[in-house]
Amino acid sequence: MSDLADILRLRRAVRELGDPPQPPGWNATDFPEIWSEDVPLRPAAVLLPVVRRGDNLSMLFTRRNESMRQHAGQVSFPGGAIEAGDRDAIAAALRETHEETGIAADFVEAFGYLDCFDTISGYCVTPVVATVREGFVLRPDPGEVAEVFEVPLNYILEPERMQRSEILWHGRGREIFEFQFDGKRIWGATAAILQNLLRRLEAAT
Repeated sequence: MSDLADILRLRRAVRELGDPPQPPGWNATDFPEIWSEDVPLRPAAVLLPVVRRGDNLSMLFTRRNESMRQHAGQVSFPGGAIEAGDRDAIAAALRETHEETGIAADFVEAFGYLDCFDTISGYCVTPVVATVREGFVLRPDPGEVAEVFEVPLNYILEPERMQRSEILWHGRGREIFEFQFDGKRIWGATAAILQNLLRRLEAAT
């Protein structure tokens, strides 16, 4: 399948820019204890960067520095908390991506959203899906990012790559997702966001 066909598939599957998702996240229905109107989660945003190089598409990830207080060493999308100066989730995702990886906003074109995801660490995350044109220069922030790497998009979009398992959380079984690539384990909120993408792609076909 051509890169154009894959981009069109993604555009059909995501929420349009004029229809940003609203909390609670899609997992809060099953686990209401992580979301409460009395104690709202802190809004955050991540970027799902689809890098275009000729006919090849890949998705860019970061691996967090081992010294980080939260999620040390884990694979994640660029992103973080939405700050007061951010116009919206897109602005926050672009700012955080530039701060963490060095990729300037001029190289990024956001085209849609996935559904909000509530994390057990206290954030309601808005995933922003975007294309990134080639020519950018990586300048990872050594204080946050140990590594920046890419995974071929067609690898990610194969549903059988995603493995499901269950953990005990708050006395209840909780489904988690993960997949492996080149010795790296991609799991937790990052894999759950990708699972939401796979579900939306399946529903859009």
